[in-house]
Amino acid sequence: MPNRQILICDLKDDPELIERYKAYHAAGNAWPEITESITSSGITEMEIFLAGNRLVMVMTTTEEYDPVAKAAADAANPKVREWEALMDGFQQRLPFAPQGEKWVAMEKIFELA
Repeated sequence: MPNRQILICDLKDDPELIERYKAYHAAGNAWPEITESITSSGITEMEIFLAGNRLVMVMTTTEEYDPVAKAAADAANPKVREWEALMDGFQQRLPFAPQGEKWVAMEKIFELA
């Protein structure tokens, strides 16, 4: 059964940087090595939404998706490291983010049933 994960991150509160970040993520602009690293890890769908400078990422993953393995594969991939370094110039850590993490997983607290 697929799993859905919601993560958040902030961008630096600078309209010019936000527009540049949006341009990197516009349809067809993400580097092919990045989309390959996403899909090959078991992420089947990914969307990023923006409100102000807050980003919300919605991911659908297979049952086999392993975030630790994904992080290790990304650390070994020079293009992913290059992309992450580039994106780091736009993003800022949330004050409550664990040390070394940009994207923070959200906890589901309500579901209309």
